[in-house]
Amino acid sequence: MLVIGLTGGIATGKSTVSAQFAKQGIPLIDADVLARQVVEPGTRAYKQIVAHFGPDILREDGYLDRPKLGQVVFSDEQKRKKLNSIVHPAVSRAMVWQVLKYWLAGHKLCLLDIPLLVEVGLYKWVGKVIVVYCSKEIQLQRLMARDKSTAEAASARLAAQLPIVDKLKLADQVIDNSGTVSDLQKQVSSSIQKLNEEAGWFWMVSWILPPIGIASAAVILSWRAFIRSRRK
Repeated sequence: MLVIGLTGGIATGKSTVSAQFAKQGIPLIDADVLARQVVEPGTRAYKQIVAHFGPDILREDGYLDRPKLGQVVFSDEQKRKKLNSIVHPAVSRAMVWQVLKYWLAGHKLCLLDIPLLVEVGLYKWVGKVIVVYCSKEIQLQRLMARDKSTAEAASARLAAQLPIVDKLKLADQVIDNSGTVSDLQKQVSSSIQKLNEEAGWFWMVSWILPPIGIASAAVILSWRAFIRSRRK
C-alpha cells in the first residue's frame, strides 16, 4: 500500500483537498481527528495529561477543556513540550493502527492528513508527500476571513508557521489551491491517477506476501528519506 502524507500551510485549504481525496474513494486518516480521540476520557493520554496538569483543565463533563489547556501551555515552553510528548506518540500509534487496518483491508492507497508532517519529521515515514499550496497573499486573505482577524494578527500567525516554501522542497506533488473548486477537483483527480500508476501492481504482491511488503517498504522509505534530506 502506498501511504501518502498530505500537508500544507495554515489557510491553504488542506482540509478541502483531503475531503476531495476522500470523496474520490481514497482512505483518509486525519491527524486532527485522532488528536481528539486519543485524549478522550479513559484513554492513556488523557490520564497522563490529567495527572500532570491537574483536574482544573477538565470541563464539567470530564472532557479536556482545550481552550484552558491551551492557555496553560501557550506561554510555558516546558509545559508545551510535556503536552506534546504525551499527545504526539499517542497520535502516531493511532495512525499506525489505522494504516495497518487499511492495508489488511487490501487498499492500494492511503492518505494521511497531517498539518505538522514536516515539522515533526513524519514526512520521512510516508511513501509520497503532497503539499497544498497557495500564494502568501491568498493565504493572508483566507486567514483574515476565517478568523475575522486583522491583517497584523493574521500576518503574525503566518510568521509563526514554517514557511510553505520549506515544505515545497520536500514535496513529491504540489496541489495549487489558489483557483476554483473545479480546478482543485481536476488536480486531485490527476494526483490520484499518478499515485495509482506509481503504486503499480507490486502493492498486491506485498499485500499477499507481507514479508516482501515489509522489506520493500523499509528499503523504499530509507531511500526516500535520504533523497528528502538532500532537498532540505
